[in-house]
Amino acid sequence: MSHASFGTSPGAGAPSGPSSSRRDSRSARSSGRTAREARPRFGFGLVGPRRDRHSVPLDQLDALALPVGDDGVVIGVDAENRPAVLGINRPVPYDVTLIGGLWTAQVLALRAAATGARVAVETGRAQAWTPLAQAAGGGQPCVSLHDVGRVPPQGASAGSPVVVVRDCGMRPPRGRVVSAPWQSVVTLLPYLSPVAPRLLEKSSLVGVQRVSPDEATHIGRIMGLPRHEYEALSTLADGVTLWCTQSDRQFVMTQATDAETGLLGGARRMD
Repeated sequence: MSHASFGTSPGAGAPSGPSSSRRDSRSARSSGRTAREARPRFGFGLVGPRRDRHSVPLDQLDALALPVGDDGVVIGVDAENRPAVLGINRPVPYDVTLIGGLWTAQVLALRAAATGARVAVETGRAQAWTPLAQAAGGGQPCVSLHDVGRVPPQGASAGSPVVVVRDCGMRPPRGRVVSAPWQSVVTLLPYLSPVAPRLLEKSSLVGVQRVSPDEATHIGRIMGLPRHEYEALSTLADGVTLWCTQSDRQFVMTQATDAETGLLGGARRMD
């Protein structure tokens, strides 16, 4: 077999014959594999190093567990200093009522925007929300402000969820934009008002901050709270909220980050 067709010839003193041909053939195949492995593979990149597979005995799998919690907005910490999460971006209509201060509502709006949600604020006090809207999103228009009754359709979807924050005073009118799949509505009430019972009964989630003893008793009746919980509502510190669902209740302390404190100030119940 001649290799002349490949433009090669044995050098001086180089062995020739069948043995040399086999070595040359193996060398050529090896060089070809090396060249192929060195070339980037379209869509895959270079071939990485080869290592033995890792295995773990079945009785040691628990050691690999990670402390992964619920999906949503981290609104603070619970009584055991664990993160408390509100899952407000949902594929079903979701209504939230917060009887509390503007500060907590704004922290919730900022953190919802940080999760990728668009936030539409319906408010009669735009001056209180303008610094937040300008600072949120790093220049991206993720928080928009609208006059009361002037919130346009938001076009919420799984890829672009929306949180509508209604800061419309003690008697918020019925909103033009209501909760829908991937569009939650958060209604802020500064105190218990005549419309509060209706809002509390239809809400999937209710937050209550410090209120008067009479308001606490009324809220306790509406929400079916045990006595020790509704009596505690009149003594809550600034930044503490009792969050309630149909099946669960939890006191949560909202702790602002340095950036949130610089923008919103410290936690407060009154504005």
